Amino acid sequence: MAHPAEDALPADRSRGGVRRLALAPRSSSASPVHRVDILSIFGLILAVGAIVVGQWIEGGAFGSLVHAAAFMIVVGGTLGAVMLQTPRATFTKGLSLVQWIFTPPSIDDAAAIERIADWARAVRKEGILALENRLPECPDNYTRNGVQMLVDGFEPEKIKLAMDTEIEAFESRHKTAARIWEAAGGYAPTVGILGAVLGLIHVMENLTDPSRLGSGIAVAFVATIYGVASANLIFLPVAGKLKALINAQVVHRELVQDGILGIANGDNPRLIEIRLQGYLAG
Repeated sequence: MAHPAEDALPADRSRGGVRRLALAPRSSSASPVHRVDILSIFGLILAVGAIVVGQWIEGGAFGSLVHAAAFMIVVGGTLGAVMLQTPRATFTKGLSLVQWIFTPPSIDDAAAIERIADWARAVRKEGILALENRLPECPDNYTRNGVQMLVDGFEPEKIKLAMDTEIEAFESRHKTAARIWEAAGGYAPTVGILGAVLGLIHVMENLTDPSRLGSGIAVAFVATIYGVASANLIFLPVAGKLKALINAQVVHRELVQDGILGIANGDNPRLIEIRLQGYLAG
């Protein structure tokens, strides 16, 4: 037996007469706004600069930290190991996420609360169809689809199920992609040790030729530095920051979902606003 609310849904009909819900189209406003994260840039410069300056203070030359063979072993070995363990789509997604470190998606929870409260007041005065003219105000497809389901007359339980599914898929997909940086942070020190062993092998092979001992020792120590430094100054911090950014977006989507469900349940606009303000606490 079809639910009355579902009967009222606007839908397209295929040749077989099967009803299909018309999903909200993608809007040009769906792309998140990005601002440069100065803290990430300063942190990277500080981390690398501290090592270089420390080397200089100790009387060492900058050139002694630059070694092509060590770089190739650590970077190539780490990259290859990550590629081996990761599906291509996940690997590509993980690489694309690195831009968030310097230009993270902008999230404005306060503006979202104000917008949802305004929608709730409009629905209280004019009815749920008042939101149909507010669809262009939605800043992203997630919000737009939620509002579209309100206009289409879905029950709150079905709206929640649909929005929960999208949140879980978003979180799973992005966190899985971010883990490639965590994996790189785990492999890099080990590959650096491998580079050190290779350097020592080179040393042992040339004990009778002192002129060739220096290059082997250099590879051994520099490869270890590259492995430990890249893991702890780049790969692991990148993974941690990506997880924090993803969590922030998940919380934002939960806020939007809470507000939309409040409208669907007919809650008082002031109650909805107060409840959503709780997401800003702390």
